[in-house]
Amino acid sequence: MKNIVCPHCKTVFSVDEADYAAIVSQVKGAEFNAEVERRIAELHRQQELEDQARVAAANQRHQSELFQKDKALSDKDNEIARLKAQIASGEDRKKLEMAQALSRKDVEITELKAAAELEKTKSRLEEKAIREDYENKLRVAQEQVDYYKDLKTRMSTKMVGETLEAHCSTIFNGEMRPMFPNAYFEKDNDASGGSKGDFIFRDYEDGTEYISIMFEMKNEMDETATKHKNEDFFKKLDADRTAKGCEYAVLVSLLEPDSELYNGGIVDVSYRYPKMYVIRPQFFKSMITLLVNAAKKTVSYQKELALTRAQNVDVTNFENQLLAFKDAFGRNYRIASEKFKAAIEEIDKSIAHLQKIKDALTGSENQLRLANDKAEDLTIKKLTRGNPTMKEKFDKARRMAQESEPDNQ
Repeated sequence: MKNIVCPHCKTVFSVDEADYAAIVSQVKGAEFNAEVERRIAELHRQQELEDQARVAAANQRHQSELFQKDKALSDKDNEIARLKAQIASGEDRKKLEMAQALSRKDVEITELKAAAELEKTKSRLEEKAIREDYENKLRVAQEQVDYYKDLKTRMSTKMVGETLEAHCSTIFNGEMRPMFPNAYFEKDNDASGGSKGDFIFRDYEDGTEYISIMFEMKNEMDETATKHKNEDFFKKLDADRTAKGCEYAVLVSLLEPDSELYNGGIVDVSYRYPKMYVIRPQFFKSMITLLVNAAKKTVSYQKELALTRAQNVDVTNFENQLLAFKDAFGRNYRIASEKFKAAIEEIDKSIAHLQKIKDALTGSENQLRLANDKAEDLTIKKLTRGNPTMKEKFDKARRMAQESEPDNQ
């Protein structure tokens, strides 16, 4: 049960959860409708002021043109009066000239009147076009308001977030997929570590991954009581990026809609977490393109590093084989030497131990034979087996020796 206090009489009413939710929904709906009506009224007033300004400017221009026309007409009338006075006091020839001049003036007056009428018609058409443009803009604005009212009514908080994810997925698969035909861009559905991001992007060149990005999409409804901030999700995003082995982390966010920082473009927050960025949805495509172009510059260096590592491994293997041979040879030689020394000592001690001396000598001979066999069996081919780097070096030395033989002869 919920308690509601009347703001006038201070009486306390008890209502159940269903009635309380209905009252809250009515209050929110009324506030939202009032805000929509207020914004529509502001749009009407702004458009009317713009329309009035354009009409006033057109009327002023028209009045100026009419004034010029009227002045021209007045000047012509004065000229006609002057010519008539000359006709009245002049000769017949001048009367004829004046008559001709009057005729020309009449034509000019007719043309000026026609031009003035044309300007009036043009002004009326401009005014009509301005009004129609205003009405069209008002209609479009009203349709947008109605659309968002309906959308907010039907959408739940979960649907708001899914709409942003669907938007980014549509942008990538519809516009960017031809640019990255071998790229991986899928939902992160692995929550085995207790958490997961929204999307993972990976791209490859010659079978080698050269870039990976963990994406997190965040949005919330206007009516949400507790407003989140972008930085509330940095730690989780960094943990998801690390767990999935991604190099970059990008938060695509509609949170903090009035923030000049986040509305200005791509925001680098690497001072909080390495290689992390916050963007608005309109920068989704640009963010991927920028990171890919930067990463592609390192592909050649990665290949050279891998080749150098492989060569180092080859040299290490050769050295290990050589050391292993030396250890085995030294061990056999040491054993043979020890046994030989023991045999000499036994001979010096007692002839009675002749059989024992014989056995020691036999063991010594066997160890020496084994050491000698290993030494004789040691070849360049065996040492360079499975070691292409050293094999190439020995082959090159052998070719150089063969090429120098004719010169020596």
